[in-house]
Amino acid sequence: MTRPLKFVELDETTTARLKDAVVNRSEHAFTFLERLVAEASTVGEESGAQLVVAGELSRLGLSVSRVDVPESIGDDPIAGVPQVSYEGRGDVLATTSSDHLTLLLNGHVDVVPADALGWTNAPWTPVRRDGWLFGRGAGDMKGGIAMATLAIDALREVLPAALTLPLGVLSVIEEECTGNGTLAALRHGVTADYVVVTEPTDLEMLVGGTGIVWVDVTVQGAGGHAEAADRLEHPLDAALRLVPVLEDLGRYVAKEHPEARFRDLSQPYNVNVGLVRAGDWRSSVASVVTLGVRFGHPTKWTSEQAIEEIKSVVVAAISNESGLRVTFSSTGFRAQGYLLDEDSPLIGAVGDAHAATHGSRPGTHVGGSTTDARFYLNQANVPALCYGPVARNIHGVDESVELSSIVKGAQTLAHFIAGLAFANELL
Repeated sequence: MTRPLKFVELDETTTARLKDAVVNRSEHAFTFLERLVAEASTVGEESGAQLVVAGELSRLGLSVSRVDVPESIGDDPIAGVPQVSYEGRGDVLATTSSDHLTLLLNGHVDVVPADALGWTNAPWTPVRRDGWLFGRGAGDMKGGIAMATLAIDALREVLPAALTLPLGVLSVIEEECTGNGTLAALRHGVTADYVVVTEPTDLEMLVGGTGIVWVDVTVQGAGGHAEAADRLEHPLDAALRLVPVLEDLGRYVAKEHPEARFRDLSQPYNVNVGLVRAGDWRSSVASVVTLGVRFGHPTKWTSEQAIEEIKSVVVAAISNESGLRVTFSSTGFRAQGYLLDEDSPLIGAVGDAHAATHGSRPGTHVGGSTTDARFYLNQANVPALCYGPVARNIHGVDESVELSSIVKGAQTLAHFIAGLAFANELL
C-alpha cells in the first residue's frame, strides 16, 4: 500500500546550494550522456547501454543489481508481444536502501532505430551544438537518465544524508515496443510509494496517455511475373489504399469516442503506418505486403477492442478485392491507457519542487502515446508521472536534448528528493 506522501519545502540557502551543486556536476552528467548515446541500444542490443548505466550508478554509491526479464513474460495478460529472446538482456536496478522504496526513478535505455540518411552527424555519434546534444536516444530518453543521475550526484555533494531515503533508480528495456522491462521488474516486486519516470516532458508533468496497440496487417495474393502486372491483383496497391482508411479511423474514433481529459490534443488517437514490407524481386509482382500499424486508442478500450476496429475497417475497404486475403497479428504494444488523478499529492509535490527551484509551477498535460508509468498506476495502484528535459525530433532525424533543461530538471529532482528526506526526518 502506498504510504502518504510527506514533503517539505527547503530553505533558500539549501535550495541555492543544491542548484549550484547541480551546475557544478553537470559536465560529468553530459559526458555520461554522451557515452550512453554512443551505445546503439535498439531492441535486443541494450546490454552495452545498461553497462554504462550500471557503472554510473555504482560510482554514485548505489547498490546495483540486475533484474531479469523471463522468457515467459509474454504470457502475462498485461505484457506486449516480445520482440526477441530475453537471454542476456535485462533491467538495471540501483537502490540506496534495502527497505521498501519511497521513490523510484524509472527510465529506459532502448531506443528506436536510426537511418543515418538526413542526419547532420551520425546518429550514434553524440555531438553538442548550440546548447543541445544530438544523437539517437538523446531525447527519448537517455537525457532523462542523465538528469536523474545528476540530481543524485548533487545530493551526494550537498546533502548526502538525503540519500538515506529509500530511493531506487530502474533502467529498463523494451519501453519503446512492449513495456515488458518495467512489467517484469514490477512482477519481481520492484516498486515504490511513488514513481517519477524521467521521460522528456519539456519540464512539465505528463500525467496520462492513451492506449496503444501494434498490429501487422498482411495482404496476400498470388503474385506473378512483372510482364503480367497489368492483369494481376496487386497486394501492394490494395495495402497502400488502406493507409488513408486507417488514418481516417483515428479521426473517427476521436469524434465518436471523445475523452474529456484528452480534448486539448489535436489528434489523440492517431493510427500510424510505420512499416511497409513488400516483395522480393523487382520483376515480380509482390505476393505478400505487410503494414506495421500503431493505433492510439481510448483509455477505456482493451487491445482486443482496438484490434477489432482495425479489422473492421480493413475488411470493408478490400471486400471487393476477390483475389486477395488479409490477416492480422498483434506484434508489440498491448498498452492500456492511464491517467493520474489531478489532485494526486505527487503532482503537488513535484510541482512545489519545480516552483521553489525555478519560480513558477510547471504545467500538467496528457499525451496521445504511452509510457511505463501506466504499469504503476494500473497494476500497482502507485502514483506515477513523467517529468523530464526538453527534447526535439524524438524518433526522428537529428533527435536532440537541451542540456540546460537537464540541469533544470535535475535541480527540481534534487529538491524533491531532499524535501522527501526532510519530511521523513532523515535530515
